[in-house]
Amino acid sequence: MSSSSLPPSSTPVLHLAVALDGAGWHPAAWREQVSRPRELFTARYWADLVQEAERGLLDFVTIEDGLGPQSSHFAEPDARTDQVRGRLDAVLIAARVAPLTRHIGLVPTVVATHTEPFHISKAIATLDYVSSGRAGLRVQVSVRRNEAAHFGRRTFPALRIEDLDSPEAKELTGDLFDEAADHIEVVRRLWDSWEDDAEIRDVGTGRFIDRDKLHYIDFEGRHFSVKGPSITPRPPQGQPVVSALAHQSVPFQLVARSTDIGFVTPHDADQARAVVDEIRTAQAVAGRADESVHVFGDLVVFLDDDPAAAAARRERLDGLAGYTYTSDARIFAGTPAQLADLLQELQSAGLTGFRLRPGVVGHDLPAITQGLVPELQRRGAFRSAYEADTLRGLLGLTRPANRYAATATV
Repeated sequence: MSSSSLPPSSTPVLHLAVALDGAGWHPAAWREQVSRPRELFTARYWADLVQEAERGLLDFVTIEDGLGPQSSHFAEPDARTDQVRGRLDAVLIAARVAPLTRHIGLVPTVVATHTEPFHISKAIATLDYVSSGRAGLRVQVSVRRNEAAHFGRRTFPALRIEDLDSPEAKELTGDLFDEAADHIEVVRRLWDSWEDDAEIRDVGTGRFIDRDKLHYIDFEGRHFSVKGPSITPRPPQGQPVVSALAHQSVPFQLVARSTDIGFVTPHDADQARAVVDEIRTAQAVAGRADESVHVFGDLVVFLDDDPAAAAARRERLDGLAGYTYTSDARIFAGTPAQLADLLQELQSAGLTGFRLRPGVVGHDLPAITQGLVPELQRRGAFRSAYEADTLRGLLGLTRPANRYAATATV
């Protein structure tokens, strides 16, 4: 029996997100007729993309960001002038789009390596208020020397992608991911530093807050020393959703011990099964075996009604770029039905959802929402309506108790 003929009752439902990056993930995407390069730095452009994703009932969008211009090189700037360079701030994009949407989650990227966790905690808490409980963040690390030079607090050695297995590179990346784990821990503690009922707002007595329900977090670590409390009350979700992209064991451990969602890049079901097993093992070691941690597979997608047309479009874009586009994630070119088959195959290996990277966002995002989603719905593998009002609710994650309130009542 083919996957498309499975009865809805026997088909597990999957989660689906899209990763938004400029005109699309292919470096020549901005040159397509359907793209809107003159609008990349406008609020309307981003609102249109997220509203289209919401029409497709997707769980959330992630928004790419960085602290330096995009580059075709792994860890240093390039001199190309034929590709999109420059970004808007991802957190501010999400805050601008939030009032224009009602259900979809908004997950901007944050570079933990150079960004203070206190600032990020209140920015994402604010986004959670603006969106009525639909905020998340994607934590990222950076080894780029040009980005470190913006801040002047540290220096990094020159690294090439082929150097990543060297002892020096492993030590550096291990340290950066340890720092990211501390960053997440500080952010999470700050979100909890106000109890849910800390705000009294009693005009008659003149009491706005109960100061006993604001808590110092007193975090002392190798990378951060943060006293707290936050200046922003506890977010509507309690804990907005934390995610990270992971390719190897060290970032897998970050996913297992610190996040709600890990984005991974297996190229087949066997790799997916091995990655999920490694994360679940690390999750148990971290004492989180009973907690829900989603593992989403990332894929770059080029979708058309004819598989030959999808492949030809990718080849034409490669010709415009002047080289064959490659990615850390699997690149899929084919029909929505073929992609649905692949997603269900990978899901059977233990993945709980997928984050799709549209090759050309103006073409492939509508192909996801208007082609892939109806196909998955026909198979009983995707929602037909939003079933929750918060991102945690959409992902089946409970609202966690406040750690400080629990301590205070013991």
